[in-house]
Amino acid sequence: MNKAITDGLVLMPPPFSAGLALWSREDGQPGQGSYAGQSNAAFIPADQDFGGALELQKTAATQKLRCFQQIPMQPGLYLQVTVRIKGISGALPSVRIAGWAGRSNGTNVPGVVQTGPSVALTQYGQVVEVTAIIGAGTRGGVAMAWGASATYGHIGLDLTGPNGGVVRIDDIEIEDVTGIYLRDIFDAVDVRDFGAQGNGVADDTAAFAAADAAAQGRTVTVPAGTYLIAGNLTINNPIRFQGTLVQPANVRLALTRNYDLDTYTSAFGNELLGFRKALQALFYFTDHVALDLSDRRIDLVEPLDVAAIAGLSTFAQRRFLTNGQLNAVAGPGWDTVEVTSGATYAPANPTTLTGVANVSTIPVGAHVSGPGVGREVYVTGKNTGTGTVTLSQPLWGGAGTRTLTFTRFKYLLDFSGFDDLSRFELDRLDMNCNGLCSAVMLPRIGLTLRISDCVFNRPKDRGITSTGTGCQGLIVDGCQFWSNEQPMLAQDRTSIALNVNANDAKIRSNRVVRFAHFMVANGGGHLISGNHFFQGDNAPSGIRRAGLILTQTNPRVTFTGNYVDNCFIEWSNEHDAFPDFTTGLGYGNLSIAGNHFYASGVAPWFRWIVIAPKGAGHFVQGLSISDNTFRAVNGAVDRVDAVDTTHASLDYSRFRNVNVGSNAFNGVSQIVMNPLTILHTQNTEAATWVVDGGAFMPFGARVRNTQSLVADGAITNASGAAQHVMPFVLNEQGADRTLAHVRWPSPVKGKVLATLRCDNPT
Repeated sequence: MNKAITDGLVLMPPPFSAGLALWSREDGQPGQGSYAGQSNAAFIPADQDFGGALELQKTAATQKLRCFQQIPMQPGLYLQVTVRIKGISGALPSVRIAGWAGRSNGTNVPGVVQTGPSVALTQYGQVVEVTAIIGAGTRGGVAMAWGASATYGHIGLDLTGPNGGVVRIDDIEIEDVTGIYLRDIFDAVDVRDFGAQGNGVADDTAAFAAADAAAQGRTVTVPAGTYLIAGNLTINNPIRFQGTLVQPANVRLALTRNYDLDTYTSAFGNELLGFRKALQALFYFTDHVALDLSDRRIDLVEPLDVAAIAGLSTFAQRRFLTNGQLNAVAGPGWDTVEVTSGATYAPANPTTLTGVANVSTIPVGAHVSGPGVGREVYVTGKNTGTGTVTLSQPLWGGAGTRTLTFTRFKYLLDFSGFDDLSRFELDRLDMNCNGLCSAVMLPRIGLTLRISDCVFNRPKDRGITSTGTGCQGLIVDGCQFWSNEQPMLAQDRTSIALNVNANDAKIRSNRVVRFAHFMVANGGGHLISGNHFFQGDNAPSGIRRAGLILTQTNPRVTFTGNYVDNCFIEWSNEHDAFPDFTTGLGYGNLSIAGNHFYASGVAPWFRWIVIAPKGAGHFVQGLSISDNTFRAVNGAVDRVDAVDTTHASLDYSRFRNVNVGSNAFNGVSQIVMNPLTILHTQNTEAATWVVDGGAFMPFGARVRNTQSLVADGAITNASGAAQHVMPFVLNEQGADRTLAHVRWPSPVKGKVLATLRCDNPT
């Protein structure tokens, strides 16, 4: 590379034959004295070794020779200065290349070396060649590194040593030797050319920024060394690392053209540190919305506190993390924190515990368990001064003081430090928990977070946890959840794939294998579709547990197209501070349609749809169960539905708008249907026909209405004569109120098609 050719730079100083007025006896600055007319200097036109030469007698302690011409300097340009000299008479001096480094404002560059190595003349008439390289960066062989601020130089030589001697000097030559230092001379910009030291001590931030500004689309190269980047730095051009960076944790590096894990790993010499820095940058610049892990595995020995890494508490722009594996490696960072404490609860203050002992030791985000506590209740805040703890959900167990356990699970990705995080996505990630930790804890508040095509492999306690409303509009799509408890009996498992507290979750097309529960869902408006979750074990007539747990009585949930395998839907109100029904809506606003319910080797008392009220007075209002298939193999079940009366039963007198129909039953002893059309045959004359539809009524409900009554053939009296009379119906007859009495004016026999309902249809 030759800048004189490529950039048209004039690098050679004038020959001595052009006149000694062009040469300074000082620093070469305008107005300083020249060698023209000086008694100790003369031009020799015909020296036998040099041709034209300058003959100069040393008369000063440092005899300077500088060209008045400004020799251009710039980052990336390296000049080799060559002088041929010989002693003629008198005391022999020493010689060194020298110059005056100038900035664009005409001042000297402070603090830089402006003289080269000194060479002593030892023999008269012997031609000695003295060289030195001048450039911006501290490179091998560079004698004078002038930094990025030098724009020109007055270049020449110094004579040092004894005075009185006479020397002859050939024309000074300046050659562009930049090509020595650039391996790829046309597409690379070296940070050292802009003053980077690479010693791990000097702050190289400005040098990196200057190199990036000069690159203009070329690649910024970082040679071997350790470079301290003390300030936030954005590199807008491609960059290649051989050396590594050191950077404070709160300082950001944004590589806008190489935003990928491999480059950040090269930059910091460590994959985990590179990942943390890349994740930090994701929240601060808009050139990229995704951090691609490049199909790489990242080993973690402790949770990633994403908010702490980002240095933010709120963020609401679309970003996503994609295409790699987070792998938990054994270490104390995954140790679960568990605290047991006494606390007082009052339903009037439904999400607060008071009088909490040792409250300072209770971690925010801890799971709460104990008497009267529903599933998936978490600590969302605490006040050490007042001894109070704030909960994610109310407790159903009523007022009183009780001993509770607070358990803080550890997560690969912990977003709980965000007060509000929206539109963040996880895509194609393998969350390899290895039974050491949980996978993802959502932010306290958030909107439309999305987790798609991810694998949750062996989470110790939880797959996805919401402690607050960070699950608002949550989308979990196409993921696989593999339990760490697969060999265990179903009743011994404790892990849960996911939970939600807020509204409008979309849980679609996931496969969930042998957790204690698939999903605990508070909130409403959820769409749960296309999931396959199975929770069986190899025990004969084994116990089965709930797969989906709904904790609101009126959740507005659509449950469709799912494969419910060896588990069941449990519909509860366990997150209700006042579990007895007083006012409002009953169990309703739930559609269970087009699903496949399956069980194998279960006991006859197994049920697929269970309502479990925690208080009295509840009823069903607005429920649709249609177009499902129910199949049991290796044994039959009695029926598909049940009410868990451990705490309370239902008020069957208030059932309303319940529709159960068009379902298929295999291996089920008793089907359920509402409305139910049943053929009643009366073989002997009677004035009252007893129609029994109780076994068919869902959830053990009563026969509350007869919607229609149609004679199937003639209704006849004892003499066989057809009777053209209209009966009336009495509903809710019998001890269990599951009978309808068809009353005739006189005893008759025959057949009727009766359509019975357990509810008021509107």
